[in-house]
Amino acid sequence: MTYKGHVQNGAIVLDEPVNLPDGAIVSLEIAMLENVGDNPQVPTLAERLASVIGKAEGLPADWSENHDAYLRKAHGQ
Repeated sequence: MTYKGHVQNGAIVLDEPVNLPDGAIVSLEIAMLENVGDNPQVPTLAERLASVIGKAEGLPADWSENHDAYLRKAHGQ
């Protein structure tokens, strides 16, 4: 699961309560987000990939369903 939070007085504070037992081992990935006012603005996947969406040409009609098979074939597997 992914939770959002912020740093307050050097400690990470989650924005929503999470019920974890004391001593629970967790993994943390730091992602600095730009703040606009009080709301962090995170671009959507479509916004991040906008420059490449719709650029592929000449692919088979069933590419989205069978891309793994086409990639194996292209690599001689």
